Amino acid sequence: MGGQSTTTQTQQSQTAPWQAAQPMLQNILGQIGTGLGNTGLTSAETGALNTLQNNAAQGNPYAGQIGAYAQSLLNGGGANAQAPNVQSNLQTFQNQLSPYANGSMVGNNPALAAQLAQIQTDVGNSVNGQFAAAGRDFSGANQMTYGRGVAAAEAPVIAAQYNQDVTNQIAAANALYNAGNTTANTLSGMQQNYLSNQGQGIAASQSALDAQNYGANATLAEEAQRRGIPVQALGLLAQIGVPIAGLGQQSSGTTQGTQDASGLQQFDMLASGIGSLLSPFKFK
Repeated sequence: MGGQSTTTQTQQSQTAPWQAAQPMLQNILGQIGTGLGNTGLTSAETGALNTLQNNAAQGNPYAGQIGAYAQSLLNGGGANAQAPNVQSNLQTFQNQLSPYANGSMVGNNPALAAQLAQIQTDVGNSVNGQFAAAGRDFSGANQMTYGRGVAAAEAPVIAAQYNQDVTNQIAAANALYNAGNTTANTLSGMQQNYLSNQGQGIAASQSALDAQNYGANATLAEEAQRRGIPVQALGLLAQIGVPIAGLGQQSSGTTQGTQDASGLQQFDMLASGIGSLLSPFKFK
């Protein structure tokens, strides 16, 4: 006859890599444990953060000036302040040159009238003196010669003055035209500067708002550091301690096996068992 026998075994295993380094690693872990009590703020850090907090409570000392600067730029920054003066200068220039530009001064020169009068006197004295010396003064020939002499003397002066007056008229018209363009360009430049200032005012207004919010933002930043410094310290310690804690491993398990027994083996096992049961009853 035959049979089977079953055996059960329990095995445990443990690995300890870097066993030679274990004392050093334990020392590191010990220092990490000590460092856990030192993750709070130091006195120097507390003093620095308190200083930042006090400064934040006082706000930005330049907030008012920045706000006034932004407001001024938004109002144009005074770019058009001189516009009335520019327009007034143009009006004065126009008033002074208009008589020359519109031709009313052509042939209307008081200095020319005096010059022509002097020519008449000089010519008359010369011609009349000659005819008087000849005993023919006030004669028809005297009057004719006097007229021709005055006309010949005054004609070049009158022509030259006319040409000069026309030249002045054209020059005055051109000057007024150029003055108008210059004034227009000046006023346009002022207006563009005005608009540019307004654009800068928009940017400056954000700076003014930032200045007003300086205290609150600085306080939030300071409080974030109060929270962050301990957390950062803990994170640094965790980066060292957690990998060390994961070193090595231990495992356990149970194994079972089955083995076939021959008839003789089974008989021996049975006899051994019966002998064990009858041993108390054996006679001496």
